[in-house]
Amino acid sequence: MKNIISKSVKFLLLIILFNACSDDFLDLQPLDVIVSTNFYQTEEDAFQALVAVYDVLTYQSTPGVSWAPFLTVADVLSDDAFGGGSDANDGLEFNQLSTHNIPTPNPVVHATWIKNYIGIYRANLFLEIIEKIEASESFKQRTIAEVKFMRAYFYFEQVRFFENIPLLLKTISGPSEYSQEQNTPKEVYDQIALDLIEAIADLPESVPTEETGRITKWAAQGLLARVFLFYNGVYGANLDAGGTTVDRAYALAQLEDLIANSGHDLLDDYSHNFQPEGEFGVESVFEISHGDSPTWWDWGYPRGGNGNLAAQMQGPRVTSSSNWNRGWSFGTVSHKLAEFMEDDPRFEHTILLEEELDGSLSKGYQHTGYFSKKYTTDAAHYGSAGQFELNRTNNFRVIRFSDVLLMAAEMDSPNKQQYLDRVRERVGLDPVPATEENIWRERRLELSLEGIRYFDLLRRGLDYASQELSHSGIRGPNYVGEQSIFDVTFNTATKGFLPIPQTEVDLSDGMFNQNAGY
Repeated sequence: MKNIISKSVKFLLLIILFNACSDDFLDLQPLDVIVSTNFYQTEEDAFQALVAVYDVLTYQSTPGVSWAPFLTVADVLSDDAFGGGSDANDGLEFNQLSTHNIPTPNPVVHATWIKNYIGIYRANLFLEIIEKIEASESFKQRTIAEVKFMRAYFYFEQVRFFENIPLLLKTISGPSEYSQEQNTPKEVYDQIALDLIEAIADLPESVPTEETGRITKWAAQGLLARVFLFYNGVYGANLDAGGTTVDRAYALAQLEDLIANSGHDLLDDYSHNFQPEGEFGVESVFEISHGDSPTWWDWGYPRGGNGNLAAQMQGPRVTSSSNWNRGWSFGTVSHKLAEFMEDDPRFEHTILLEEELDGSLSKGYQHTGYFSKKYTTDAAHYGSAGQFELNRTNNFRVIRFSDVLLMAAEMDSPNKQQYLDRVRERVGLDPVPATEENIWRERRLELSLEGIRYFDLLRRGLDYASQELSHSGIRGPNYVGEQSIFDVTFNTATKGFLPIPQTEVDLSDGMFNQNAGY
């Protein structure tokens, strides 16, 4: 899939170039170039359009706006990491996220908004053209299901971050449709659930080796459960997927099917989840592929490659090292997390200590002495060529089987004790009772620095989120800088959502209302 994705870049650039021409030119049907109106004819054309949707899963920046990897953004919003960067100016926008003092023009926020609507646009375009293409019914059925999954994924990321967003289910056909109303969260979440249920029905249970990275039924079941738990936790309601009620029992049934029949399991070695030997392994239910193909050099368009920018951003600023390649020290890990995990066997595979680094370390802004070890600039993930910062090969494990077991335990599965025991036994821990609090505790120990903690806090309620996200006076032994730069007060007025980007509010022609608290 890594090689397949690179094809979409050339394809998209052609469409952008020709769609940017004058109105008079667009009135003509060109005979010697590819444009979106005449490109989609064959099954191969449709496959390239499918790959173009997959390609957006790897996007972690918006050219001319900002770098905004989902993983880094989500963890910096939580109490597990700070903004970091080389200095206060370098880390300004991420520090605004970390302190929950976010101005509406924040470019990281805007880049996140743009990325997801690019994915939604491409998904909608595919769904509009696929039925008109000469292709087998089995090809259409499978690819439609894949694209519905990805549309659901992009919408879930968008609505979790922004809450009040437009729900677009078709491409915008002209200027008269530029101004769109914001939909209610319920409307968006119900559509996400509908897309996933329809995808589950038609996605394959397995893919051949040459198609590694394509979406399966099991990924859709896992994502549906995650969507339900967040929506139910934040809004206290069930989902209505086109007449199908997605409640706790329905979501749990999806997880039980996944656990019993998917063939997914826990890796024997916890650390392999974040190393090359664990890529698309038995524990990975949904994984986004990153790598050094195509080899990339262009700083002006980093998303043209497939490198993992989150790993680059979160790596320590160390040089002359045989084990670590120079990172940018964003997302420095908090002493609060380090202290919480200090007696857990997963600590050494989750948090990288300053003392472990060989070479010369430059201490950046909000230096804590702790870095992420799950997604970082370690030697195992060096690119083979190109600009080294743009070619990190760390795949992003979006849904792991351990998370599936813990979600099922949280939903009060009859097997919840067994599921919790499996997660703990893998790392050599004794059983503990499968109480709600123990399951929540295990989630943090197992899934820290994987972009999950912040949303787990929000779905436990604003009072609990505020209690955990607001902290002062917590200081580790290697912290550098005044205590004030590490103190955080969560703004409950925002309910934990990001602001609608000011540029989008300005362009909405009065249709968008800014989120509360901004």
